[in-house]
Amino acid sequence: MNFSVDLRGQSAIVTGAGEGVGRAIALALGAAGAQVLVNDINPDRADRIAGEIVAAGGKAIGWLGDVANRFQAVSIVETARDHFGKIHILINAAGVDKPTPAIEVDEYDIRRILEVNTIGAFFLCQLVGRVMLDEGGGVMLNIASVYGHPLPLSGSSAYAASKAALISLTRTLAVEWGSRGIRVNALCVGDVQESAQRVISPTNPLGRVGQPEEVAAAALFLCSDAASFITGQAIHVDGGLAMI
Repeated sequence: MNFSVDLRGQSAIVTGAGEGVGRAIALALGAAGAQVLVNDINPDRADRIAGEIVAAGGKAIGWLGDVANRFQAVSIVETARDHFGKIHILINAAGVDKPTPAIEVDEYDIRRILEVNTIGAFFLCQLVGRVMLDEGGGVMLNIASVYGHPLPLSGSSAYAASKAALISLTRTLAVEWGSRGIRVNALCVGDVQESAQRVISPTNPLGRVGQPEEVAAAALFLCSDAASFITGQAIHVDGGLAMI
C-alpha cells in the first residue's frame, strides 16, 4: 500500500492478530514504528506475527490470550504495560463466526460468538480505557462488519448481532471518553479475503475482493493524528457493498 504514517514512540495491542485483518493491522502498525503486542488464541500464530514485525526492524511481542476470559484479558493489558510502559492504541480484531440458520443455533455457539466478538472487546476497551484515562488519552478501533451495520446476513444471526452490538459499544464509548482524549471508532469490513479457505464472490460496486492490507491502511489512518477529529464512527471498508 502506498500509504504510511509515523507511529514511532507509540505502543499498541492488537487482538486476534494471528491471521486476516488482525495480522495485517499488526504488521502495518509495526511498520509504522509502533511497538505491538500481538495477541491471538493460538500461541504459534501470535509468536510468528510478532517475529515478522521484529524481522522487519520493528518491536513486538506475541501473547497468548482468550479475550472472552476476563483474567486473560487482564494479562494481555498488563503484559503490554510491563513491556511498553504505556498503551496508546487498542485494536479489537478478535472475532469468531459459525454460520448456522437461526433456528439451529445452539447455546454454546451463540454464547461463544457474543463472548468473543462483543464481551471480549468490551473487556479490552474497559481495561485499556482505565489506562488511557490515567495517561491522557489514546485511540481504540473495533473491527466490526457491514453485517452488523447496515446489512443483514442470513445464516449468521449471532454474528450479525454481535457486530451490531460492537458498533453500538463503539459509539457509546466515544461519547463517554471523547472529552478525556480517547477516540473510539469502528471499521465495518465486507467482501475482504481474510482466509484462503473461504472463497468470496464479490458483489460490491468495485467488483473485486478486498485485501486485509486495505483494511489495515484505513486502520493506520484512524490511529494517526490525521484522524484527530474523528470519533464514534463506523466506517465501511467494503468496496461499496453496504450501498447495495
